[in-house]
Amino acid sequence: MSYTDNAGFKSAVWKWNADGSNPGKFVDDCGVGTDIDPGGRYLLGVVSSGERTGVYEVSISDGKCIPLVRGVATEIATFARDDKSFLYAVPSRGEATIYRQPWKDGKTIGAPQVALKVPFVFPMRNSRGSAYDFSRDLSTIVYARPGGHADLYLLSQK
Repeated sequence: MSYTDNAGFKSAVWKWNADGSNPGKFVDDCGVGTDIDPGGRYLLGVVSSGERTGVYEVSISDGKCIPLVRGVATEIATFARDDKSFLYAVPSRGEATIYRQPWKDGKTIGAPQVALKVPFVFPMRNSRGSAYDFSRDLSTIVYARPGGHADLYLLSQK
């Protein structure tokens, strides 16, 4: 996916055959691709700054860009383990909230729900890209602290 943010960063999603033939730009101006749905029909992407900030999807069949959640500054959107929703993180003062947005057949269903709040903030972007990631079941969160250290958190339910 391709977009230009306030700092002039631009990226694109390209596609090609498994043998490396027929490379070409797949979609333009729809954010940075972060995950694909389990059925292989939709690509999730995010625009993390600027007027078009939010979570988007691209239909693999026709390359159409569809806004899913507008106005949310996040770096990663990923499909949840249930295959019926996607997750995205939003930092705030002293904590981060990971939201679950119900989703089916390329459409959001209802409002986002809080899936997990953590009592620390992870940076949204470092000089090399996203500085965090989390597993589809939210049992693991990995992030790089501004000091250059990386922490691994294992969350378990009792």
